[in-house]
Amino acid sequence: MDVLTDVLAVLESGPTLCARTQAHAPWGLRFGGNQGFGFHVVLQGTCWLTRAGEPPLALRSGDVVVLTRGREHVLADDPTTPAVTFRTNHDRQARRIGHQHLAGSPSGARAVLLSGAYRIDPRRPHPMLAMLPDLVHLPDRRRHGLHTAVELLGTEVEEQEPGSEAIITSLVDALFVYILRAWQEDHPTGWSQALTDPAIGPSLHRIHQDPARSWTVAQLSTEAGLARATFARRFTALVGEPPLAYLTRWRMTSAARTLRQQNVPLSVVAHQVGYTSEFAFAKAFKREYGLAPGAYRRLAQTKEEAHDPPPPRRRPVEATEIL
Repeated sequence: MDVLTDVLAVLESGPTLCARTQAHAPWGLRFGGNQGFGFHVVLQGTCWLTRAGEPPLALRSGDVVVLTRGREHVLADDPTTPAVTFRTNHDRQARRIGHQHLAGSPSGARAVLLSGAYRIDPRRPHPMLAMLPDLVHLPDRRRHGLHTAVELLGTEVEEQEPGSEAIITSLVDALFVYILRAWQEDHPTGWSQALTDPAIGPSLHRIHQDPARSWTVAQLSTEAGLARATFARRFTALVGEPPLAYLTRWRMTSAARTLRQQNVPLSVVAHQVGYTSEFAFAKAFKREYGLAPGAYRRLAQTKEEAHDPPPPRRRPVEATEIL
Protein backbone atom coordinates (compact mmCIF):
# COMPACT_ATOMS: atom_id res chain seq x y z
CA MET A 1 0.00 0.00 0.00
CA ASP A 2 1.53 3.30 -1.18
CA VAL A 3 0.11 5.76 1.34
CA LEU A 4 0.91 8.85 -0.74
CA THR A 5 -0.80 7.43 -3.83
CA ASP A 6 -3.74 6.34 -1.71
CA VAL A 7 -4.17 9.81 -0.22
CA LEU A 8 -4.01 11.57 -3.59
CA ALA A 9 -6.48 9.16 -5.20
CA VAL A 10 -9.01 9.77 -2.44
CA LEU A 11 -8.66 13.55 -2.30
CA GLU A 12 -9.14 14.23 -6.00
CA SER A 13 -12.72 15.32 -6.64
CA GLY A 14 -12.56 15.83 -10.40
CA PRO A 15 -10.32 16.18 -13.45
CA THR A 16 -7.58 18.77 -13.55
CA LEU A 17 -8.18 21.65 -15.94
CA CYS A 18 -5.43 23.86 -17.26
CA ALA A 19 -4.66 26.51 -19.85
CA ARG A 20 -1.61 27.52 -21.88
CA THR A 21 -0.88 31.23 -22.09
CA GLN A 22 1.55 32.79 -24.55
CA ALA A 23 2.24 36.43 -23.78
CA HIS A 24 4.39 39.26 -25.08
CA ALA A 25 5.19 42.12 -22.69
CA PRO A 26 3.57 44.17 -21.42
CA TRP A 27 0.98 41.77 -19.96
CA GLY A 28 -0.69 41.01 -16.66
CA LEU A 29 -3.25 38.38 -15.62
CA ARG A 30 -5.34 38.31 -12.46
CA PHE A 31 -6.44 34.90 -11.23
CA GLY A 32 -9.40 34.47 -8.91
CA GLY A 33 -9.69 32.10 -5.99
CA ASN A 34 -10.54 28.42 -6.44
CA GLN A 35 -11.49 25.50 -4.23
CA GLY A 36 -8.56 23.41 -5.39
CA PHE A 37 -4.85 23.94 -5.58
CA GLY A 38 -4.06 26.51 -8.27
CA PHE A 39 -0.72 26.06 -10.02
CA HIS A 40 1.48 27.80 -12.58
CA VAL A 41 4.45 26.45 -14.52
CA VAL A 42 6.75 28.90 -16.29
CA LEU A 43 7.61 27.02 -19.46
CA GLN A 44 9.49 29.85 -21.18
CA GLY A 45 10.62 33.35 -20.23
CA THR A 46 10.18 35.10 -16.90
CA CYS A 47 7.39 36.81 -14.95
CA TRP A 48 6.39 38.11 -11.53
CA LEU A 49 3.78 36.79 -9.10
CA THR A 50 2.15 39.34 -6.80
CA ARG A 51 -0.34 38.97 -3.95
CA ALA A 52 -1.90 41.64 -1.75
CA GLY A 53 0.31 42.40 1.20
CA GLU A 54 3.21 40.26 -0.04
CA PRO A 55 6.42 41.24 -1.86
CA PRO A 56 6.55 40.35 -5.59
CA LEU A 57 8.07 36.97 -6.41
CA ALA A 58 10.30 36.64 -9.48
CA LEU A 59 9.73 33.50 -11.54
CA ARG A 60 11.83 32.12 -14.35
CA SER A 61 11.67 29.27 -16.84
CA GLY A 62 11.25 25.94 -15.09
CA ASP A 63 9.76 27.37 -11.90
CA VAL A 64 6.58 25.89 -10.43
CA VAL A 65 4.24 27.61 -7.97
CA VAL A 66 1.19 26.22 -6.18
CA LEU A 67 -1.37 28.34 -4.33
CA THR A 68 -3.06 26.17 -1.75
CA ARG A 69 -5.67 28.53 -0.27
CA GLY A 70 -7.22 30.03 -3.39
CA ARG A 71 -6.00 33.60 -2.83
CA GLU A 72 -6.33 36.11 -5.65
CA HIS A 73 -2.99 36.74 -7.33
CA VAL A 74 -1.46 38.30 -10.43
CA LEU A 75 1.12 37.08 -12.92
CA ALA A 76 2.71 39.78 -15.05
CA ASP A 77 5.83 40.69 -16.98
CA ASP A 78 6.47 43.39 -14.35
CA PRO A 79 4.90 44.02 -10.91
CA THR A 80 3.71 47.44 -12.07
CA THR A 81 1.94 46.25 -15.24
CA PRO A 82 -1.88 46.55 -15.00
CA ALA A 83 -3.62 43.16 -14.96
CA VAL A 84 -6.77 41.91 -16.64
CA THR A 85 -8.92 39.04 -15.39
CA PHE A 86 -7.77 35.72 -16.75
CA ARG A 87 -9.88 34.41 -19.62
CA THR A 88 -9.38 31.58 -22.08
CA ASN A 89 -11.21 30.19 -25.08
CA HIS A 90 -11.27 26.79 -23.39
CA ASP A 91 -13.85 24.55 -25.08
CA ARG A 92 -14.96 22.24 -22.29
CA GLN A 93 -16.95 20.00 -24.60
CA ALA A 94 -13.84 18.68 -26.29
CA ARG A 95 -10.86 19.67 -24.21
CA ARG A 96 -9.43 19.97 -20.73
CA ILE A 97 -6.71 22.37 -21.89
CA GLY A 98 -7.44 25.95 -22.87
CA HIS A 99 -5.26 28.31 -24.92
CA GLN A 100 -4.88 32.05 -25.07
CA HIS A 101 -2.49 34.62 -26.51
CA LEU A 102 -1.72 38.05 -25.08
CA ALA A 103 -0.31 40.21 -27.87
CA GLY A 104 1.30 43.02 -25.88
CA SER A 105 4.07 44.57 -27.97
CA PRO A 106 5.48 42.62 -30.94
CA SER A 107 8.96 43.31 -29.60
CA GLY A 108 8.05 42.53 -25.97
CA ALA A 109 9.69 39.68 -24.08
CA ARG A 110 7.87 36.37 -24.62
CA ALA A 111 6.62 34.12 -21.84
CA VAL A 112 4.76 30.81 -22.00
CA LEU A 113 2.83 29.60 -18.96
CA LEU A 114 0.75 26.59 -18.07
CA SER A 115 -1.84 27.37 -15.39
CA GLY A 116 -4.54 25.27 -13.84
CA ALA A 117 -6.16 23.90 -10.72
CA TYR A 118 -6.26 20.50 -9.10
CA ARG A 119 -9.81 19.83 -8.01
CA ILE A 120 -9.49 18.69 -4.40
CA ASP A 121 -12.30 18.50 -1.87
CA PRO A 122 -11.57 21.43 0.50
CA ARG A 123 -13.52 19.99 3.42
CA ARG A 124 -11.43 18.37 6.14
CA PRO A 125 -8.10 18.69 4.30
CA HIS A 126 -5.71 15.80 4.79
CA PRO A 127 -2.76 16.59 7.10
CA MET A 128 -0.40 16.03 4.17
CA LEU A 129 -1.97 18.99 2.36
CA ALA A 130 -2.82 21.06 5.44
CA MET A 131 0.89 21.32 6.25
CA LEU A 132 1.61 23.19 3.01
CA PRO A 133 1.97 26.99 3.14
CA ASP A 134 -0.29 29.34 1.18
CA LEU A 135 2.32 29.55 -1.58
CA VAL A 136 4.65 26.73 -2.59
CA HIS A 137 7.48 27.95 -4.82
CA LEU A 138 9.75 25.35 -6.38
CA PRO A 139 12.55 27.01 -8.34
CA ASP A 140 14.06 25.04 -11.21
CA ARG A 141 16.95 23.33 -9.47
CA ARG A 142 17.20 20.45 -11.91
CA ARG A 143 15.36 18.10 -9.60
CA HIS A 144 15.25 14.95 -11.69
CA GLY A 145 11.54 14.11 -11.64
CA LEU A 146 10.08 17.61 -11.41
CA HIS A 147 12.45 19.10 -13.98
CA THR A 148 11.80 16.26 -16.42
CA ALA A 149 8.02 16.64 -16.06
CA VAL A 150 8.26 20.40 -16.70
CA GLU A 151 10.49 19.86 -19.74
CA LEU A 152 8.08 17.31 -21.18
CA LEU A 153 5.14 19.62 -20.53
CA GLY A 154 6.94 22.45 -22.30
CA THR A 155 7.64 20.29 -25.33
CA GLU A 156 4.10 18.98 -25.64
CA VAL A 157 2.50 22.40 -25.08
CA GLU A 158 4.76 24.04 -27.64
CA GLU A 159 4.66 21.43 -30.40
CA GLN A 160 1.00 20.36 -30.12
CA GLU A 161 1.56 17.05 -31.88
CA PRO A 162 -1.26 14.49 -32.23
CA GLY A 163 -2.03 13.05 -28.80
CA SER A 164 -0.66 16.07 -26.94
CA GLU A 165 -3.93 16.60 -25.10
CA ALA A 166 -3.74 13.16 -23.47
CA ILE A 167 -0.03 13.47 -22.70
CA ILE A 168 -0.35 16.95 -21.17
CA THR A 169 -3.30 15.84 -19.03
CA SER A 170 -1.32 12.89 -17.64
CA LEU A 171 1.80 15.01 -17.08
CA VAL A 172 -0.16 17.68 -15.20
CA ASP A 173 -1.61 15.01 -12.90
CA ALA A 174 1.85 13.51 -12.33
CA LEU A 175 3.24 16.99 -11.69
CA PHE A 176 1.31 17.21 -8.43
CA VAL A 177 3.13 14.14 -7.07
CA TYR A 178 6.50 15.59 -8.08
CA ILE A 179 5.56 18.87 -6.40
CA LEU A 180 4.75 17.12 -3.11
CA ARG A 181 7.93 15.05 -3.31
CA ALA A 182 10.07 18.11 -3.97
CA TRP A 183 8.47 20.05 -1.13
CA GLN A 184 8.96 17.19 1.29
CA GLU A 185 12.60 16.87 0.28
CA ASP A 186 13.14 20.56 1.08
CA HIS A 187 11.09 20.42 4.29
CA PRO A 188 11.69 16.99 5.87
CA THR A 189 9.31 17.42 8.79
CA GLY A 190 5.81 16.37 9.77
CA TRP A 191 4.02 14.22 7.25
CA SER A 192 7.08 13.51 5.11
CA GLN A 193 8.89 12.22 8.19
CA ALA A 194 5.85 10.17 9.18
CA LEU A 195 5.98 8.24 5.90
CA THR A 196 9.62 7.28 6.43
CA ASP A 197 9.59 6.85 10.20
CA PRO A 198 10.35 3.18 11.02
CA ALA A 199 7.45 2.98 13.47
CA ILE A 200 4.86 5.48 12.23
CA GLY A 201 5.25 4.75 8.51
CA PRO A 202 4.23 1.07 8.83
CA SER A 203 1.35 2.10 11.11
CA LEU A 204 0.00 4.43 8.43
CA HIS A 205 0.30 1.61 5.93
CA ARG A 206 -1.72 -0.68 8.21
CA ILE A 207 -4.48 1.90 8.65
CA HIS A 208 -4.70 2.56 4.92
CA GLN A 209 -4.57 -1.11 4.02
CA ASP A 210 -7.37 -2.11 6.38
CA PRO A 211 -9.37 0.92 7.63
CA ALA A 212 -12.32 -1.30 8.57
CA ARG A 213 -10.32 -3.13 11.23
CA SER A 214 -11.09 -2.16 14.83
CA TRP A 215 -7.68 -0.68 15.45
CA THR A 216 -6.67 0.43 18.94
CA VAL A 217 -3.68 2.48 20.00
CA ALA A 218 -2.47 -0.57 21.92
CA GLN A 219 -2.56 -2.76 18.80
CA LEU A 220 -0.80 -0.19 16.63
CA SER A 221 1.87 0.54 19.23
CA THR A 222 2.53 -3.18 19.76
CA GLU A 223 3.00 -3.76 16.04
CA ALA A 224 5.23 -0.68 15.90
CA GLY A 225 7.37 -2.01 18.75
CA LEU A 226 6.85 1.05 20.95
CA ALA A 227 5.24 1.74 24.28
CA ARG A 228 1.69 2.99 23.88
CA ALA A 229 2.37 6.51 25.21
CA THR A 230 5.57 6.85 23.17
CA PHE A 231 3.82 5.70 20.00
CA ALA A 232 0.87 8.06 20.53
CA ARG A 233 3.18 11.05 21.08
CA ARG A 234 5.32 10.31 18.02
CA PHE A 235 2.31 9.64 15.80
CA THR A 236 0.62 12.88 16.85
CA ALA A 237 3.78 14.93 16.45
CA LEU A 238 4.48 13.68 12.91
CA VAL A 239 0.99 13.16 11.47
CA GLY A 240 -0.63 16.15 13.15
CA GLU A 241 -3.35 14.32 15.06
CA PRO A 242 -3.69 11.27 17.37
CA PRO A 243 -3.81 7.75 15.87
CA LEU A 244 -7.55 7.13 16.33
CA ALA A 245 -8.43 10.62 15.13
CA TYR A 246 -6.46 9.92 11.95
CA LEU A 247 -8.15 6.52 11.62
CA THR A 248 -11.57 8.19 11.78
CA ARG A 249 -10.48 10.86 9.30
CA TRP A 250 -9.25 8.22 6.86
CA ARG A 251 -12.42 6.16 7.22
CA MET A 252 -14.60 9.20 6.49
CA THR A 253 -12.36 10.34 3.62
CA SER A 254 -12.55 6.87 2.07
CA ALA A 255 -16.32 6.80 2.57
CA ALA A 256 -16.64 10.21 0.89
CA ARG A 257 -14.78 8.90 -2.17
CA THR A 258 -17.10 5.88 -2.37
CA LEU A 259 -20.15 8.13 -2.05
CA ARG A 260 -18.87 10.35 -4.89
CA GLN A 261 -17.94 7.52 -7.22
CA GLN A 262 -20.30 4.62 -6.53
CA ASN A 263 -24.04 4.21 -6.05
CA VAL A 264 -23.77 1.41 -3.50
CA PRO A 265 -26.10 1.24 -0.48
CA LEU A 266 -25.06 3.23 2.57
CA SER A 267 -24.91 0.02 4.59
CA VAL A 268 -22.18 -1.25 2.24
CA VAL A 269 -20.22 2.00 2.57
CA ALA A 270 -20.52 1.80 6.35
CA HIS A 271 -19.21 -1.78 6.40
CA GLN A 272 -16.28 -0.91 4.11
CA VAL A 273 -14.99 1.65 6.61
CA GLY A 274 -15.53 -0.34 9.77
CA TYR A 275 -19.07 0.44 10.96
CA THR A 276 -21.55 -2.37 11.63
CA SER A 277 -24.35 0.17 12.11
CA GLU A 278 -25.47 2.44 9.28
CA PHE A 279 -26.77 4.87 11.90
CA ALA A 280 -23.38 5.07 13.66
CA PHE A 281 -21.67 5.60 10.32
CA ALA A 282 -24.10 8.36 9.30
CA LYS A 283 -23.60 10.12 12.64
CA ALA A 284 -19.79 9.96 12.33
CA PHE A 285 -19.88 11.11 8.72
CA LYS A 286 -22.11 14.10 9.46
CA ARG A 287 -19.83 15.09 12.33
CA GLU A 288 -16.88 15.20 9.91
CA TYR A 289 -18.53 16.69 6.80
CA GLY A 290 -21.54 18.54 8.14
CA LEU A 291 -23.85 16.51 5.90
CA ALA A 292 -25.53 13.14 6.13
CA PRO A 293 -24.01 10.57 3.71
CA GLY A 294 -27.03 10.62 1.42
CA ALA A 295 -27.06 14.42 1.22
CA TYR A 296 -23.31 14.44 0.55
CA ARG A 297 -23.76 11.98 -2.32
CA ARG A 298 -26.55 14.03 -3.88
CA LEU A 299 -24.52 17.24 -3.60
CA ALA A 300 -21.45 15.56 -5.13
CA GLN A 301 -23.50 14.25 -8.04
CA THR A 302 -25.02 17.70 -8.61
CA LYS A 303 -21.56 19.28 -8.70
CA GLU A 304 -20.31 16.62 -11.10
CA GLU A 305 -23.23 17.30 -13.43
CA ALA A 306 -22.37 21.00 -13.27
CA HIS A 307 -18.90 20.15 -14.61
CA ASP A 308 -20.25 18.04 -17.48
CA PRO A 309 -19.58 19.55 -20.92
CA PRO A 310 -22.18 22.14 -21.94
CA PRO A 311 -23.31 22.61 -25.54
CA PRO A 312 -20.64 24.12 -27.82
CA ARG A 313 -20.10 27.82 -27.34
CA ARG A 314 -17.67 30.35 -28.70
CA ARG A 315 -17.64 33.03 -26.03
CA PRO A 316 -14.63 33.12 -23.67
CA VAL A 317 -14.98 31.05 -20.54
CA GLU A 318 -14.56 33.02 -17.31
CA ALA A 319 -11.47 32.26 -15.26
CA THR A 320 -13.57 31.13 -12.32
CA GLU A 321 -14.96 28.32 -14.47
CA ILE A 322 -11.50 26.90 -15.00
CA LEU A 323 -9.21 28.05 -12.19
